[in-house]
Amino acid sequence: MLQETTESARVLKPLEEIPFGEMVLVILAVLVLVKLTEWLLPRLAERLPGRLRHMLLPLVPVLRVAFLLLAVALIVPMVVERTSENLLALAGAGGLALGFAFKDYGSSIVAGFVNLYERPCRPGDWIRVDDAYGEVKSLGLRAIKIVTPDDTAVSIPNLKIWTENIHNDNDGQVTHLCVADFFLHPEHDGAWVRQKLLDVAYSSAYLQLERRVSVAAAEKPWGTHYRLKAYPVDGRSHFEFTTDLTLRGKEALLKRGIRLAVATVAAGAS
Repeated sequence: MLQETTESARVLKPLEEIPFGEMVLVILAVLVLVKLTEWLLPRLAERLPGRLRHMLLPLVPVLRVAFLLLAVALIVPMVVERTSENLLALAGAGGLALGFAFKDYGSSIVAGFVNLYERPCRPGDWIRVDDAYGEVKSLGLRAIKIVTPDDTAVSIPNLKIWTENIHNDNDGQVTHLCVADFFLHPEHDGAWVRQKLLDVAYSSAYLQLERRVSVAAAEKPWGTHYRLKAYPVDGRSHFEFTTDLTLRGKEALLKRGIRLAVATVAAGAS
């Protein structure tokens, strides 16, 4: 009776019953398959059209994980006694490990449902999270996909809405505020500069006339910082609108002989 209890409580097989040779062969075979996959698939992908290439390349990490799981599935029965208690213990340990491994993934999915309810951003919004800024293209259960002004796709885990501030430029509106910055030498006629910047905004082809145009000025150690604020007709043209305001505003100021602030000083003061 005591011997049966001891054998049932044993997890690992006796050393003499463990097939170390087979284990080594399994490990070597899996390593060869992984290396072959990493070498072969990228070379096959280079010979395929663009769409098929992008479908084939993601299989490399998937197959790598599949081969590693296969190795574990083959090796564990060689080492562990096949009893119901051991199987339950292994299943519990595996479930616990997966729970820790996918903890952030699960949190992101829950945050995705919260995101759909609270709507801190919507497709078409321009948001900034950490150092990523771009237009929201889609809201998934795991991540928010944005496209930056440089046409780079960025996936932001929904978990970020719980841990980071989300800066939303337009918050579901068609347009959003654009700001053109001007850094001027302190010796100038401020009233004239303010009016000239307003004229520049009102003469822009991108301007939405129904929204207010304003100029804010602030004194800095290196000079005066002007911020020309206005709304474009279409929010998708906000970069073109800001560029138009900046270039035409600078041209108008330089024609009047107004000096710009020294670039090195302005950069250091910002």
